[in-house]
Amino acid sequence: MDFNSALLMAVLFSFVLAFIFSMFGQGGGSVYSPLLILLGFSVLNSTSTSLVLNLITSLSAGYVFYKNKMIDMKASFMFVPGIVLGAFAGGVYARYVNQDILLWLFVFFLLILGTRMILTYWQKGHDTDEVPMPHPSVSMYILIVVFSIAVGLISGLLGVGGGVLIVPFMAYVLKYPTKSAAGSSHLIISFSALAGILGHATNHRLDYPLIVIVGIAVLIGGHLGARFSLRVKPKMIKAGLGLIMWALAAQILIKLI
Repeated sequence: MDFNSALLMAVLFSFVLAFIFSMFGQGGGSVYSPLLILLGFSVLNSTSTSLVLNLITSLSAGYVFYKNKMIDMKASFMFVPGIVLGAFAGGVYARYVNQDILLWLFVFFLLILGTRMILTYWQKGHDTDEVPMPHPSVSMYILIVVFSIAVGLISGLLGVGGGVLIVPFMAYVLKYPTKSAAGSSHLIISFSALAGILGHATNHRLDYPLIVIVGIAVLIGGHLGARFSLRVKPKMIKAGLGLIMWALAAQILIKLI
């Protein structure tokens, strides 16, 4: 595939993915990176560009959630110090990690997340509109910090936003309403993505033309997706995305073998 064809495919797929993933409080980084890699872009350019796309999506979609009062600021900022530290470190050291190792990490990451999204099709809803008290115990706060650092590190290394991990953590561990968790994750992801970008920028040149062109598609798709999320319960779409993640994992596995 020539460069122009690859770029066109990247724009089209990125728009669709930003639209769909922003409905679930996720930036889509779990598929932006492997998609760009499979289209022929380098691993480092794919992961750093994916982080920029995550930042654009989280800011665009997060604004919609903020206007609808679906972001818990106090809860969100408990995640920020750890996720910034982890994401920056991941971005800095991504250049020194063997690319095959990064690709294997993508395979496992996509398989696990794809399975989780498929299982949500049969998951019973136990949501609540009540937001828990914003004063966690010391042990819970330590858990949040450790979790944040780990998610940030994964984010910086693989170019993923972390929403696919943050949303279930807030919903099932901290007991936040699903839409509040989805909205809050956009604020958290924005810090994670920015820290990861800065980490990458210290060690290699970002692909600015790719970022600008694909970024416009993601900006529009993320904003429209966040608006759409306020009116639908897209379980079937999430299951379909899980199958797409499995397909991407299979393609990367074939490339490795």
